[in-house]
Amino acid sequence: MSTVDALTDQAMVVLQDRPLVPLSAWLNNALGDCTASGRTLQLVTPLDSRLSLPLRTVASGNEMQWVVRNGDGYYEGLTGRPLKWSGTTFVPVPEARDYAPGFTTRPSARIGSQLTLVYRTRHGPEGDLSGPVERLMQLLTGKPPSALGATEPLEHPWRADRFTEYARGRSTARLIVGGDGPRPAQAICDFTAGAGGGVAEVSTVTVGYMPEDPPPLQHLPTLVGALAADQKIASLFVQVTPGRADLTTEPRWTGAPAPVALAVAGTVSGPNGLPGQQVGPPRAPLTLFPLGDGRSADGWQRHSMLMQHLQSA
Repeated sequence: MSTVDALTDQAMVVLQDRPLVPLSAWLNNALGDCTASGRTLQLVTPLDSRLSLPLRTVASGNEMQWVVRNGDGYYEGLTGRPLKWSGTTFVPVPEARDYAPGFTTRPSARIGSQLTLVYRTRHGPEGDLSGPVERLMQLLTGKPPSALGATEPLEHPWRADRFTEYARGRSTARLIVGGDGPRPAQAICDFTAGAGGGVAEVSTVTVGYMPEDPPPLQHLPTLVGALAADQKIASLFVQVTPGRADLTTEPRWTGAPAPVALAVAGTVSGPNGLPGQQVGPPRAPLTLFPLGDGRSADGWQRHSMLMQHLQSA
């Protein structure tokens, strides 16, 4: 059982001294309390703690801040920015000009690759919502998902009807889906109810690879085509991030993400020098634009150029 260690007008501070901190039901409720009261949840861990992928996703937004305790100092776990306690909340150290020392220490495990695919789609007012995540998980891992839940540990075995019932029953909903293949895989699925009973979905599927087992990016056109043949997808963005194959995150620098490709619905022309490839069936094609090899930051320039072109078109 967790407890609140400090509560001020600005922050709710929770200390977690454990090797791996998941998005537990208690933490999820605390996040809800902070949102309702206008506070920030500040999760304080030692240097040797890691966050699960769902909790790291929360920490990447504005709902929570990961504060790492290293000796007598503190820093932000995802950025390395030095922090100090102001009396009411953790704030950046104004005179700091470099990363906190703990952030630049060597990771405790070998760094492989995390392949991330973010797809967007719209569902009608009725029918199943599980098709895209189930199909993409199967294409990536060779097996359907194994479990689902709103918090960790995932409390339900995978069932498409349970997934759909939960996602359709709320104005906004987030579900975690666990993979069952030979590599660690998880999906974070976000749903927003729209006018007329429709539902917008933005979901992120991540698969972990060891250094000697890199992501098979050469098969990406085939994978995207197979997904388009079965599921209606508005867009699909693919990137690779250096990281632990078990999908957990240490409070250390492991490398920056780099884009691989962006697919958009329809037959779409790209900007000069960035041709697209049509994949999927003629009745529901996607245009796949290669952006990079997942290692070079140059791909972000192509991504920016493509996004400007698509928005202007």
